Amino acid sequence: MTIATIADEVGVSATTVSKVLNGHPDVAAETRARVEASLARHRYRRRTKRQPTTTGQIDLVFHEFDSAWAMEIIRGVDAVTAPANVEVVLSHLGGRHRPTEEWLSTVLSRRPLGVLFVQSGPTRSQQQKLRRQHIPFVVVDTDSATSASVPTVGSNNWDGGLLATRHLLELGHRRIAIISGPEDVLCSRARVAGFRSAHDEAGLTVDPDLVRYGTFVVRAGYEHGMELLSLPDRPTAIFAGSDMQAMGVLRAARQLGLRIPQDLSVIGYDNLPVSAWIDPALTTVNQPLQEMAGLATRMLLDLARGVEVATTRIDLVNELVVRDSTAPPPGGD
Repeated sequence: MTIATIADEVGVSATTVSKVLNGHPDVAAETRARVEASLARHRYRRRTKRQPTTTGQIDLVFHEFDSAWAMEIIRGVDAVTAPANVEVVLSHLGGRHRPTEEWLSTVLSRRPLGVLFVQSGPTRSQQQKLRRQHIPFVVVDTDSATSASVPTVGSNNWDGGLLATRHLLELGHRRIAIISGPEDVLCSRARVAGFRSAHDEAGLTVDPDLVRYGTFVVRAGYEHGMELLSLPDRPTAIFAGSDMQAMGVLRAARQLGLRIPQDLSVIGYDNLPVSAWIDPALTTVNQPLQEMAGLATRMLLDLARGVEVATTRIDLVNELVVRDSTAPPPGGD
């Protein structure tokens, strides 16, 4: 049944039927009654316009995409974008922390609602290009936080390094190694700074041979772990910059015949779900990855709507989760 059919039956114009359907007052009462009766008799249902399945898309770009860490970020983003019907375009920079011009050109031509950078960020000139096209951007846990003009959501990495090292010192460890992430990334340096501050509090000197930088992946933990644990005066504890690194350290320790935690204590970072299931369960610093990603996504969507954000820098609090991979050093109390 169509509006035209109703109009023919009642003897009025299709425009009159449309006015009745839309509640316009300029239709005579008798005519309105006849039209409404015909609509009811034929059980007319107005056709509604199909609603768009999405309300736009954002770009989510990782410097590298190869770990459970990235999945936690994706879950946090999805928790915000899915209810808002916003699509997510996922990409990575092949380990680089700055996008190429080719990548940026593709994004500019697509004109997304915004771009969310994870452990990466645009150069100053790239920032200007994005702003000229009115494409907002937010970064998650990266050295771009040094610029106040770049909206950033992260966590207090210095405090995370401090908490982990204090725990080991309180257990009685005095020869503690740290394996952090890339030295050119702020979060890596901040965790090492917290590690050093904990030693300063205890009146201890950090052995430079026990401070290592690498990537946040399992292989880096394994390779640095093998080197550290093969030293003549090996460390009694290792603080790894990620849970993935810590798993590499655990493998190195077992390969060298060391027991965890009887011979070696190990602390990770991030508190990935798998950290509670490995054996022994991993002591780690809980970094609220999903919450970080969710906050960054909400900030990005606000900026896309023209809403001014209250602050351009949000640092969430970390906490230490003590499990079974840490204990007093051999011969300690």
